[in-house]
Amino acid sequence: MALSRFETTIAWRFLREGRFQSLLIVIGVAAGVAVVAYISALISGLQSNTIRRTLGTQAHLVFKAPDDAVLPVLPRDGAEVVIGDVQPRAQRLRSVDDWGALVAALDRDPRLVAVSPMVSGSGLAVRGEASQAIALFGVDVARYDRIVSLRERLVDGRLEIGPGEAVIGTELATQLGVRIGDRIAVSTAATATGDRRENLRVVGRLDFGVRDLNRRTVLVTLRAAQTLVDLPGGVTQIDATVRDVFAAEAIARDQAAQTGLDVQSWMATNAQLLSALNAQSISTVLIRSVVMVVVLLGIASVLVVAVVQKQREIGILRAMGATRGQILRVFLLQGLIIGMAGSLAGVGLALAMVALFMRFVRGADGAPLFTVAIEPGLFVGVAVVAMLAGVLAAVLPARRAARLDPATAIRS
Repeated sequence: MALSRFETTIAWRFLREGRFQSLLIVIGVAAGVAVVAYISALISGLQSNTIRRTLGTQAHLVFKAPDDAVLPVLPRDGAEVVIGDVQPRAQRLRSVDDWGALVAALDRDPRLVAVSPMVSGSGLAVRGEASQAIALFGVDVARYDRIVSLRERLVDGRLEIGPGEAVIGTELATQLGVRIGDRIAVSTAATATGDRRENLRVVGRLDFGVRDLNRRTVLVTLRAAQTLVDLPGGVTQIDATVRDVFAAEAIARDQAAQTGLDVQSWMATNAQLLSALNAQSISTVLIRSVVMVVVLLGIASVLVVAVVQKQREIGILRAMGATRGQILRVFLLQGLIIGMAGSLAGVGLALAMVALFMRFVRGADGAPLFTVAIEPGLFVGVAVVAMLAGVLAAVLPARRAARLDPATAIRS
């Protein structure tokens, strides 16, 4: 739609003559755009922070061997079933079959970012008269670091774990009264005939940000964990992270079908969290929709009033030779100008609100509650929608102005 100088001049003159009304609606549009952009950025930052904290200490996908199952006795031809109900079998630690080849195959999957084999089991850590139940993890540190960012969580010591060494959680270190270089005894009920026990030297402490993990976590080498849980050469699970966290469930189903393993995604194990995130997203969409409708109605109401007030002027312009198309474009341009001015002001106001939030809203430790990322695409998108809403809101008033009969409009 090409605009002539005539149409631009008339549109600006109409807006200036009703400058008070124009200013009020620009302020209204700015407030609407600011609310939409700020709320969207806030919810996006909250969701990103929640996902990061939740998934920062766990894998997106966990591959495990299927549980042991006892199949019921099937009847032979014409025979009766003697045993109709079979008691479930007690589960035991099982290794993932051919896990080395599986890890290599998963490394080649472009949907996955990192893959780490693990041996996990329960045990008891003892030092002197102090003892504490632990979760034992045998890992390849270089691989596992890419899963849960171990280096960011290291409080002191080092991550490199050698034979006879361990890295433990900070709370566990406090409860056992150990420092870097001290030794603890780790024992597991590995077999029915007896326990396995090994003395380990603590070489590092980790803070996962979760008290239960800090109180129970003991990381050792894969070989040490295999010995302690009596699973020579095996791994109990394979952890993986994915590029798109919200595609984890689909990838889990695909991998389960390909490998025949039990593959669990974070979306399945954190169903309540996922429901909360979906509820937040729906709430954001509703807020955006309601505010945009209010903005659209506000612009439309101002332009309708302008058409009523400018009937005589419109009639004179039509009598001087202005076409219906020109009158139509004059009011569409007014809607675009109002939407553009309100959008720019609203984006600036939203950025100021985000800055104030980051500056003054802080937790008990003095740090920001969470980071609100300023995504240019989000703010530009909201501004463009507001401008389009301005043009859309101007359609009906513009059509009404274009249909005015010159003689009737001049006499009114």
